[in-house]
Amino acid sequence: MYERLYDETEQAKVRFVGFISEHGRYDFGIVYTNMFFGKPLVVCMQTGRSSLLAQDDIENLEYLQKLYNLRSIEEAEEVSIFFRNSLPALTLEMEAESS
Repeated sequence: MYERLYDETEQAKVRFVGFISEHGRYDFGIVYTNMFFGKPLVVCMQTGRSSLLAQDDIENLEYLQKLYNLRSIEEAEEVSIFFRNSLPALTLEMEAESS
């Protein structure tokens, strides 16, 4: 037996982005959805690791390094900069819902 928590269907916007820097190559799938308080689901296409990311997650370099199995803090900084410029900030309404 199980208790269903949710079962939603929606049309989601998906973006696939690949970029290269002096530290490495990065390939991400980003799923923008109305679920999860507006946090996008970010999937590393190289490792298969995924997470819902909020702005505070993007600023935490050690978290990004561990989450996406990056080799260095420099790589985490590059990925952080990309996410800061690519992912939407949560609105105050969304933040209030998640508290």
